[in-house]
Amino acid sequence: MKIVSVVGARPEFIQSAPVSRALRPRHREILVHTGQHYDYRMSQTFFDELGIPAPDYNLEVGSGAQGRQTGEMLARLEEVLLKERPDLVIVRGDTNSTVAGALAAAKLHIPVAHIEAGERSFDRRMPEEINRVITDSVSDLFFCASRAAARHLAAEGIVEGVTWTGDVMLDANLHNRPIARRNSEALARLGLAPQGYALVTVHRAGNTDDPGRLANIVAALNRAPEPVIFPVHPRTRQALDRLGAAFADQVRVIEPVGYFDMMVLEENARLIATDSGGVQREAYFFGVPCLTLRDETEWTETVEAGWNVLAGNDPDRIAALWRSHTPPAERPPLFGDGTAAEQIVRCLEAAQPLAFGRTRRRSALEAAGLAV
Repeated sequence: MKIVSVVGARPEFIQSAPVSRALRPRHREILVHTGQHYDYRMSQTFFDELGIPAPDYNLEVGSGAQGRQTGEMLARLEEVLLKERPDLVIVRGDTNSTVAGALAAAKLHIPVAHIEAGERSFDRRMPEEINRVITDSVSDLFFCASRAAARHLAAEGIVEGVTWTGDVMLDANLHNRPIARRNSEALARLGLAPQGYALVTVHRAGNTDDPGRLANIVAALNRAPEPVIFPVHPRTRQALDRLGAAFADQVRVIEPVGYFDMMVLEENARLIATDSGGVQREAYFFGVPCLTLRDETEWTETVEAGWNVLAGNDPDRIAALWRSHTPPAERPPLFGDGTAAEQIVRCLEAAQPLAFGRTRRRSALEAAGLAV
């Protein structure tokens, strides 16, 4: 098969590596980077560390308003798909790159496989939730990281082509954990002791674009009873600058870090506070207590298991949970066994997307004058 894989943001880079390793020995993969994350520390460093093949296309879309960014991706992705004429397009997660890739393929009648399908926060105010719902509505194959995701799809009437494979993020975590331990000097560089600090990430638009919420999070961090390491996303830094945020001495605002450094910082933290879905799962993989700085999460299983708590953005609640949150002794294997990528490739081969997409794809290419 000839497969186009679309990536654009940090979680997608991480997810793509194990899938590429499983896919490329048997099939042709064309990697398309939309350029959604264009900063070196948010993009190229992940390709370098994870050994992700160089993108065949970098669309260099860059940042921008939701509609403008997604529209530009859609137009440029359509050009790539018309040129390459793949048998299948793989998208993953819930970013603007995800929905643009799915829409571009669906409009050309090219089958779409969605990795991390079915996750729902049930909050339509979140751009990511809109991206998830739209992507699943036009996809053909659905690979679920959690069993709850498969139930969500069934509740929406999507039952064909759905497979619970577990989470490719876990594949990546298990593969790269020993490499990160060998290669990262993050703890020494920052003068940190294991279990002697908390790690914080904030990047969701719901937090960064709302000055009140962001001010509350800053206030909560300033009340933390221990050193706080805060790698700041470029968009978050701009929001903090607009806010005129000032941090207490124990809060160390640092530049974004690479994947290996982030893994080591996560694994050795006493506590993680985040609004990132990927970091919530990574905290669970490492067995680190997590506070989610949101009012909802797609990863409800981690909350039900007692390892993750929805802390919202109230400083008093965050401060109280910071001191009191203690997870249980058990940590069930919610996200599979680390073989999701191999399962995905086997499912793609069994589904034969070349066959079930041929008629629709040919009609679209004929309309564009490109059919052979």
